[in-house]
Amino acid sequence: MNKIMGSNNNNNVVICAILGMLAILQFAEAQTRHVVGGSEGWKIPSNDSEYQDWANNQRFSLGDILVFDFTMNQHDVVEVPKDSYDICSPENAINTTMNSPANFILNKEGQFYYICSFGTHCIQGQKLSIIVPSSSSGAPSPQPSRSPPVVTTAASFTLIFILAFMGF
Repeated sequence: MNKIMGSNNNNNVVICAILGMLAILQFAEAQTRHVVGGSEGWKIPSNDSEYQDWANNQRFSLGDILVFDFTMNQHDVVEVPKDSYDICSPENAINTTMNSPANFILNKEGQFYYICSFGTHCIQGQKLSIIVPSSSSGAPSPQPSRSPPVVTTAASFTLIFILAFMGF
């Protein structure tokens, strides 16, 4: 009887581990990495609407990551309020980073504003405004290409290890 009870406890542990891994996998699949500017990255654009055109072809969601890839010491990323964005001013900065790549996790709904504070870069169009809609908005937008999540591979190996350890 004890052997049977022990076997059931092991099965319960395995089932809980599998469910936990599935939850991690689901979260990882929900994240999208948006590389700002695509293959061009974060630089002075060739036209002043380049970044807004790029943003208009993205679908941002809670948990997504904005990746700003730029040449350090030539650009930066400053998250600013709308008023500062409109006049290309780093005043009242919410967040500033000079390290590339810079990752910003979209952890709340609303509109977000980013500029480069180097010289006249912002005035030349190196600025970005995005909207993270509420999860219930249902507004149609284009689907971005999804990057393979890093967590998926680690979670898969962990799941395989657990199953192998438990003798499955």
